[in-house]
Amino acid sequence: GFGASPLPLLAECDADGSLVALFGHMAIANPQVALLREQPSALVLVNGPQAYISPELLSNPTWVPTWNYAAAAVHVDVVFVPEETRESIERLTDRMEQGHAAPWKVSDAEARLPAMLPHIIAFRAYVRTIDGRFKLGRDESHASINQIVGNMAHGPLRDWMRLYNEERLEEETKA
Repeated sequence: GFGASPLPLLAECDADGSLVALFGHMAIANPQVALLREQPSALVLVNGPQAYISPELLSNPTWVPTWNYAAAAVHVDVVFVPEETRESIERLTDRMEQGHAAPWKVSDAEARLPAMLPHIIAFRAYVRTIDGRFKLGRDESHASINQIVGNMAHGPLRDWMRLYNEERLEEETKA
């Protein structure tokens, strides 16, 4: 069967920084739980920054628009770890609350947790393969990539394009 759910996942890496697993949780009522119990292999799609690149960023009137992006398809084997459900919720919450003025903690809802936890299950998705796909301006001419990056609004896609084209960018574009 096919199932898809947008879920936040935490990366678990080895000592070398290589991705080993993705850790998360979902509602037991999610149809994917039953599917994954029958067939524990899955495909996790990870979307990085992406955006339409308009010709208005360049001085060349014949340049055509494009879509730049960073994405990955991660093939995984899923293992349910119900004994780690609370830890999964706490780790994810702590990560998502980073930078908030008054970070919320799972313990703030301690009275509700006993009723909620039986309806949630943690899982670890062990990475088999990663297929990264990047279209970040590497195919553009030297002049075009400098104009695009130099005229783009600040943000994650611009940051990635600067990183992947660093040796091709002029000093004022790197800033």
